[in-house]
Amino acid sequence: MTGILISAKDLHARLENEPRAVVLDVRWVLGDPNGHEHFLARRVPGSVYVSLNDDLAAPATAADGRHPLPELADLQAAARRWGLHDGDCVVVLDDNGGLAAARAWWLLRWAGLSDVRLLDGGLRAWSDAGYPLEGLETPPASPTPGDVELSSGRLPVLSIDEAADFPDHGVLLDARAGERFRGETEPVDPRAGHIPGAVSAPTTENLTETGKFRSAAELRARFTDLGVDAETPSAVAVYCGSGVTAAHQVAALAIAGIDAVLFPGSWSQWSNDPTRPVATGA
Repeated sequence: MTGILISAKDLHARLENEPRAVVLDVRWVLGDPNGHEHFLARRVPGSVYVSLNDDLAAPATAADGRHPLPELADLQAAARRWGLHDGDCVVVLDDNGGLAAARAWWLLRWAGLSDVRLLDGGLRAWSDAGYPLEGLETPPASPTPGDVELSSGRLPVLSIDEAADFPDHGVLLDARAGERFRGETEPVDPRAGHIPGAVSAPTTENLTETGKFRSAAELRARFTDLGVDAETPSAVAVYCGSGVTAAHQVAALAIAGIDAVLFPGSWSQWSNDPTRPVATGA
């Protein structure tokens, strides 16, 4: 994948000139239901709010996990509501290092859009650069509906059975926090631990202290240390709690020059199936 990131400087330039970028704000953090309120209070001018739960996922079920992939028709309807047209440059952001925005980045690329980028550093990078923000005093943008045509399956995914077998022939990375991987705590899903054979690779370690992605060389070294062979990228897959931050890991791998497969159901699907084994410890 090319064109993974865009800087605040380059986004500002795009918004000042034509063709403009469509900016989508995916303000979501696990355990915080107030993403829309945060968006209204502080946002990039002209950006459009995207609800991760409502727009970027189908309803949660025990069989499919907390954030199943949405139906294509539903995703297309949402994308048109955001004002997307074929050929648009789309920039996605959040205020948490891209951990939520990466879901939109991955999903729109999975649905066939080729120019979708993560704002490196998110809202913090935009603000630190001194660019203007809108707030409660300014109503958010109401985009003119778009006519984008989406198609599914442009990026590979794993089923739960394929995820179970993956460590036999590749590296299955678990993007959750280390304590969840080890089974020391589990705040949201039925069982604690990890998929047998998986390797702990917390997503937060993709980022610098300012919330930007580490350099391609640093990320490549990180994943090499975790056992990823950059010369055989088809042998890398990623999961997390519900398929959200795993997309961030896919983006980090792409920056490092490594393609990876996403397991969308992730731990929320696996841990809800009592027939699936669970491993604990490091």
